[in-house]
Amino acid sequence: MRVLLLIAGRSQRFWPLSEKTLFPVCGTNLLEVTTGRLKETGLDDITLIGGSHNLEDVHRQYPEFPTVEQRDLELGMRGALLDALPSCGNESVMIVCVNDVIDPAGYKSLIEATSDSNTSGAILAQKVERYFPGGYLKLEGDQILEVIEKPGEGNEPSDLVNIVAHIHKDASILLETLRVTPSGTDDGYEQALTKLFKDFVYKAVPYESVWNAVKYPWHMLSLLEILLGNITEQQIHPTANIHPTAVIDGPVIISEDVKVFPHATIKCPCYIGPRSIVANNALVRGSSISSDCVVGYSSEVKSSVFASHVWTHSTYIGDSIIGSNVSFGAGSITGNLRLDEAEISSTIKGEEINTGLNKFGTVIGNDCRLGIHSGINPGVKIGAGSFVSSHVLVEKDVPEKSFVRMRGGEVVVVPNQKSAPRAMGRNEFRNKIV
Repeated sequence: MRVLLLIAGRSQRFWPLSEKTLFPVCGTNLLEVTTGRLKETGLDDITLIGGSHNLEDVHRQYPEFPTVEQRDLELGMRGALLDALPSCGNESVMIVCVNDVIDPAGYKSLIEATSDSNTSGAILAQKVERYFPGGYLKLEGDQILEVIEKPGEGNEPSDLVNIVAHIHKDASILLETLRVTPSGTDDGYEQALTKLFKDFVYKAVPYESVWNAVKYPWHMLSLLEILLGNITEQQIHPTANIHPTAVIDGPVIISEDVKVFPHATIKCPCYIGPRSIVANNALVRGSSISSDCVVGYSSEVKSSVFASHVWTHSTYIGDSIIGSNVSFGAGSITGNLRLDEAEISSTIKGEEINTGLNKFGTVIGNDCRLGIHSGINPGVKIGAGSFVSSHVLVEKDVPEKSFVRMRGGEVVVVPNQKSAPRAMGRNEFRNKIV
């Protein structure tokens, strides 16, 4: 069976981060996690369907996978499959979205459900206890009648939500159905499914194990929790330099050439990437620190994900996702808990979205700088290339390439005339940290 792995999404709801497929967490990324779990199931024939915005990077890092470029990204899944299916003939295909992280057992149960000769396909479906803004399955027994997109709380036809892990036993039938589906919208695949459900038997395969749909940036925090849960023993690279007074508590991964300074604490579970530094009196707990980061003196990093080249100094960062080449000035703080301890909302494309989290800090894009004693309210995000001046409390999302400062007692946001130095340009600073 061939797997068509969809990676062409432009991550527009992942702002201010740019490409969730390759965003580093615990020494891996969504693409590696998903392909690894498919291979655990014995599914080795994997084709990646991407776009011009990400296929070059993907192919450079993972040349072993064949790729297909989706020509029209506005057509969503239909566009991806119109480009990928012609080479599949009438063989069976499994369609998987890289955003949906599931247990390998889910793929196995999907394959087993289509072993019946009377079944033309199957869809993996998560049983949910609270409303999820996705596609709900309308059923007759275990046969799917319809997928109803975002029906609204209280209008759900079942408690089963569509996971993009679908099997079609004859790719040519799916292709022909897609070709006659009206073009011009991004729900063409869903329209094609509705036609197929009327003519063929498609089964719903209930699934109640791990499912992490990475749609918004804060979903990286639940992915972090899943991946940290896989760290079951302490793994310290022989080239790591750990001071005798430092505390390494429980199962953590400490990569090559990491330096851990006197009286620092790394509390399990944690991942510390290559060449990173955890300085004196710093505390890192339940976090993923990627390569070439500096968790500076007396900083605390809790339940957060750092991309590469992130620097802190006497900083508190909690429940946050930080892009690459970001520097926090001394005394800067991310708020991660409302005063009333209610669930935190965040703005996505002008819409307030409830994150479902009562602890959520910030998301910061690449190449940002935060001045000393700056603060960020819970759920507030900062666009790439932005600078925040000292003593500023950021209460609203900051657009890309902005400069945020105080003027006359008010916060003012203007275009940023400066650019962050290249990440590698900080090597001079790193070399002075001994």
